Amino acid sequence: MIAQSRVVIVGGGIVGLSTALAVARQYPSVKPIVLEKEDALARHQTGHNSGVIHSGIYYRPGSLKADLTVRGARALVEFAREHGIAHEICGKVVVATDASELPRLEELHRRAVANAVPDVEMIGPEQLGEIEPHAAGVRALRVGSTGIIDYVGVANRYAELIVAAGGEIHRGARVTALRRDAAGWIAETTTGEHRGDHLINCAGLHSDVVASIAGCRPQVRIVPFRGEYYELAANRRSLVRNLIYPVPDPAFPFLGVHFTRMVDGGVEAGPNAVLSLKREGYGKTDFDPGEAWATLSYPGFWKLAFRYWRTGAGEVHRSFSKRAFVAALRKLMPEIEESDLAPGGAGVRAQAVAADGGLLDDFAIETLGGAVHVLNAPSPAATASLPIGEAVAARAANDFEWR
Repeated sequence: MIAQSRVVIVGGGIVGLSTALAVARQYPSVKPIVLEKEDALARHQTGHNSGVIHSGIYYRPGSLKADLTVRGARALVEFAREHGIAHEICGKVVVATDASELPRLEELHRRAVANAVPDVEMIGPEQLGEIEPHAAGVRALRVGSTGIIDYVGVANRYAELIVAAGGEIHRGARVTALRRDAAGWIAETTTGEHRGDHLINCAGLHSDVVASIAGCRPQVRIVPFRGEYYELAANRRSLVRNLIYPVPDPAFPFLGVHFTRMVDGGVEAGPNAVLSLKREGYGKTDFDPGEAWATLSYPGFWKLAFRYWRTGAGEVHRSFSKRAFVAALRKLMPEIEESDLAPGGAGVRAQAVAADGGLLDDFAIETLGGAVHVLNAPSPAATASLPIGEAVAARAANDFEWR
């Protein structure tokens, strides 16, 4: 009989759960134990995103993000069909609103082809009008393989499968200390101690903090950016059939304000991207002194701010001015009015920033101090969650010599 070891996984978002699921499925001699600080799973990045199944058109060919997103989208749709998760492959258009954006749109098409994204084509304004009659643009990239999904439903189903396979999930278990002894790792939490032979950090917005608690010094800091949404009034949802996106700035990791139909029938408009002074700060005035100091005292943040100050100022302006927000949306849909929009929700993106102010573009999975740490997995991590979980589990299996 094979002796069973235990791996403690910090974080009950979709990446932590997909990692635990991969461990349970692929390494039967290892028991996953998920520690989640909230009283429910998927409360933060997983539960506050736009619900889009990303296709993989934006990411540098050959990158981990490109590979895992394209594979993850296929796997996610198969999982949703198998388990009855609400989803729809509805497609989207990425719209160039003037000629200056055409070179960037062509680059997106090149990346889509290089990444083997299915059902992608360049279209003119006539075809755009047939797909999205209220959108305006000189050309567009139609991406038929993208869609929408209930990510909280996906995460909860992952959890059910983990428990059915013999794993454990502890809610309300905030990690307060991590230490090692001869037998492995001890996680001190608000619900007591949990022991594991191995440790995997999937703490998302707090991944750098958990790495520090584990005795490591990661070379990046998580800087939280809040994305704020409006919702279209019910009588104006017909303006948007599916998903309408702008051509993004390739130097910035945010996609710009766009229109997104959701699985519950609503339509979101947004988000912007503004610095959050609290890692789980979903309101404009949310503030945590310690977390704000962690960002504002970090030299990498100021180098980032200096580099993107003009873009950042525009994002802040849109945060406090509905008129400015609507002006950005009108580039895609000229007939949208302020009265069509009501305040919606918000999400916070865990963006890893290097000491030189560089934004980590790719997913980052590292082994430091005898533990595996997922140090950068923002959007499209939910789409890529199944292969990300497999990649993290495989990294742990290699480093910890699982059989």
